[in-house]
Amino acid sequence: MFCFQCEQTARQGGQAGCASAKGVCGKDEVTADLQDLLIYQLKGIGELSERLHLHGTSDQEADSFILYGLFTTLTNVNFNRAVFTRLIADAARLRDRLRVTLETVGDALQELSAAAYFVPAADLAGLLAQANIASIQAGVELVGEDVIGLRALILYGLKGVAAYAHHAEVLGQKRQDVYKGVAHALAFLAHDPADIPTLLEEALALGRLNLIVMEALDAANTGAFGMPTPTRVRTTPVQGKAILVSGHDLRDLHNILEATKGIGINVYTHGEMLPAHGYPELHAYPHLVGNYGTAWQNQQQEFADFPGPIVMTSNCLIEPRAAYRNRIFTAGPVGWPGLRHIQNDDYSQVLQAAQAIPGFVETAPEKTITVGFAREAVLGAAEAVIEAVKSGAIKHFFLIGGCDGAAPGRNYYTDFADHAPADTVLLTLGCGKYRFNSHEFGSIGPLPRLLDIGQCNDTYSAIQIASALAEAFGCGVNDLPLTLVVSWFEQKAAAVLLTLLALGLRNVRLGPSLPAFLTPALLNVLVEKFGVQPITSADADIAAALSRAA
Repeated sequence: MFCFQCEQTARQGGQAGCASAKGVCGKDEVTADLQDLLIYQLKGIGELSERLHLHGTSDQEADSFILYGLFTTLTNVNFNRAVFTRLIADAARLRDRLRVTLETVGDALQELSAAAYFVPAADLAGLLAQANIASIQAGVELVGEDVIGLRALILYGLKGVAAYAHHAEVLGQKRQDVYKGVAHALAFLAHDPADIPTLLEEALALGRLNLIVMEALDAANTGAFGMPTPTRVRTTPVQGKAILVSGHDLRDLHNILEATKGIGINVYTHGEMLPAHGYPELHAYPHLVGNYGTAWQNQQQEFADFPGPIVMTSNCLIEPRAAYRNRIFTAGPVGWPGLRHIQNDDYSQVLQAAQAIPGFVETAPEKTITVGFAREAVLGAAEAVIEAVKSGAIKHFFLIGGCDGAAPGRNYYTDFADHAPADTVLLTLGCGKYRFNSHEFGSIGPLPRLLDIGQCNDTYSAIQIASALAEAFGCGVNDLPLTLVVSWFEQKAAAVLLTLLALGLRNVRLGPSLPAFLTPALLNVLVEKFGVQPITSADADIAAALSRAA
């Protein structure tokens, strides 16, 4: 086992990476090795799929399988080795079918990579014996750490792209240019590229692809549930039986709301599901009564305290504790050995669990926070915003976005928000906002100083806001009084970073610690070529941003 794809990764003795029997996230070495093998297979499938697209045809099952398979390997998504042995077998059958299809359209199947021919072993022991060929560090002694780091940046960014694309796909947004782009990235990686300029260009191409994917996800969410509007969300419990929904998948939340309609069960969001309250079609359900808890890393205590079943969608699962193990369910790509998994949108066991558990025995005094400041809400006030900037009432915008985590140093984001001057506006997306979204920031005229744009999935809205303001001021985005402060944690953040770089956005501050796969040489490239800046201290970074803007 070797894994350094997320911010949790072990860092000891000058070495970074989880290489023990169990990673910091809780993933054991068997599961990690099986995930590596699945990714190796997906490279071969991607290579064949790209050829199909180039022939003017495609295989929808293969396209969807690639997205789902990559998603299962994200940090804190699926820890169930049985799932991966099944996916590996499915991948082999799918690969063989793609080869037959290509032969029927006249493809000679020449110059394919070894991944396109890989035959997985028939049993677990055999699979684990094969895992060394699929390690992210395979060949490091030949190509060096910088090449391995850039390959990792592309692979991990691709995982984030696939996750966003899967979210869009389940809501009906199926785009051939996305499937083709993902297949191309896998095919590129399948041939073990070692030229650093080529790798950098491929990374930027992936960032451009991710912008298309995020636009598709935005269209999927707003098309299904309406454009988010500013909405007050209750953060204290209401008496009655309850279900808690965590993760990111709005479709699962909608299905649960439909299943619980009119039967006396209240539904609460948790973690990155908080922005769901801003969507009119979801907010319209009266039994979506509020948000319970905070960010993903606090779930073990919060889930233990919640008096009802929990449904974990998409990602951000931590090893369940005994206190709630028998009442947590997984959905979609999520999995943990022994947990009940929801199949075919059948939530009957969740409802039965909710009816059998007492729920909240009393209603607590009401407390609220406000969400739903997506692009239409912010740009609807663009005239007032522009006038406030011109008059000097607003001196600067800080976008504090990204994932939260348990590692030391994340109080930086709390300090940054709290210390930002009163004539600045704070935009936020991702679960990092839980560090400060309950604080009082006041307003500038009619505009609240803290504007919650949504999930990390809603980066497209933030980009559209910045682009529209730049157009209104007749300048480039880099000329706006805007600073991006990115809290990276896992692979979706890697995809977003590549998009920001591909769009030419400079002076992105990244932290709290830097990705372990970014070698000093690669970091220098990002600093010199793209202006990426590692965070220092909140006060120093605020002062530097305001000084540069002046």
